[in-house]
Amino acid sequence: MSQFDHIQSIYWVFTQLCNDQCDHCYNLSGPHGSRISHDECMQIIDNMPPSVGRIILSGGEPLADRKLLHAILDRIQEKYGQKTQVMVQTNGDLLTPERLDTLIEKGVTRFDIASIDRYHKNAGNRLMELAELFDSRGVDGEDKDPLIESDNYLTTKKLSWGYWGATEDMWLGGNWARGRAMQKNIWKKDPSHNFCNVLSGGVGFLTGAEGIPQEISIQLWAINPCCPGTVRAIGDARTEKVTDVMDRVVDSPIFQKINEGDPIRMGESIGISAEYAQNTTNELQNVCLWCDEFFRKHFDMKKLAPKEAVE
Repeated sequence: MSQFDHIQSIYWVFTQLCNDQCDHCYNLSGPHGSRISHDECMQIIDNMPPSVGRIILSGGEPLADRKLLHAILDRIQEKYGQKTQVMVQTNGDLLTPERLDTLIEKGVTRFDIASIDRYHKNAGNRLMELAELFDSRGVDGEDKDPLIESDNYLTTKKLSWGYWGATEDMWLGGNWARGRAMQKNIWKKDPSHNFCNVLSGGVGFLTGAEGIPQEISIQLWAINPCCPGTVRAIGDARTEKVTDVMDRVVDSPIFQKINEGDPIRMGESIGISAEYAQNTTNELQNVCLWCDEFFRKHFDMKKLAPKEAVE
């Protein structure tokens, strides 16, 4: 039996199709965003652990791929029933009373509106309309912030919703050195910001951390320790059991340091000093870009072995 037969939280971007094309989007979502097939999605669910506290379905825009979203929700209910809380992260643009009713019927108990900022085309203008829509269906709006504490989603099955958006300090801030944010050159160049050590970073992906659930990210099919994702995935959820992938990396000093939220020291076990890592991070102006360089140049993800050592 594996310690990863239960995972507290899985954040799954099952589609990069989106009705919007935001400048800050880290995964290049848009009207022509990448997608995976129905069969691949079903295989990914089959490869998820026997027990999961919550599954967050995100995009792209989940409601832009409604047929696939509904099939995923049906399969999750088949596998986990009421034991797993299902959340949908949406920009809210495509949400209607009928669509909300369908999602509730299919087991969604938490809705997060992740578009209350200037980067989305509606820039939060629908917030009051959405608040009225949720209220009309008895969806509680008291928990506005993202659900972090495990008690909020493991013991409470009430319908709830919240909202947030990208700012220069967070989401777009220290980590989105990716995708369209890089293309548009609007990522915040701040090597002192350690996104790995905050919610949605790598911290706690193996064990959980203080105030932060154990959470892994699946970007389409790519299993990652964090939301931005390592430049090389730690596994492929279409063809590998998530539990097996986690068992494979749990004893690696590299991933133990990521679990501690300390990417600057993740190379020490293979001869890469924290000083070298920090200097590289300073040059690149972003800790996620250092992580990219580490896995491109110094560590082979498939072999879980060093490519070279740097003094």
